[in-house]
Amino acid sequence: MPVISLDLPADVLGALRQSPRAFGEAMRRAAAVHWYSRGEVSQEKAAAIAGLDRADFLALLTRERVEVFTVDAEELRRELGDD
Repeated sequence: MPVISLDLPADVLGALRQSPRAFGEAMRRAAAVHWYSRGEVSQEKAAAIAGLDRADFLALLTRERVEVFTVDAEELRRELGDD
């Protein structure tokens, strides 16, 4: 698995009251939610990025008030056969 390293000011973790490990997990989850909400990754990929199973990722989206399922009106019409 690739490892990504970030340089942060020394006082950031103290201000957030998080360990480096907890901060890394929070960053992964925030990135996954962000990319999913923009439609850049699927739920499955976002869950993997977040380090969660899909059910826990859906719960995270709910807590973060991010739409879990997005369907545009045209797509819905096609699926319902209302062409």
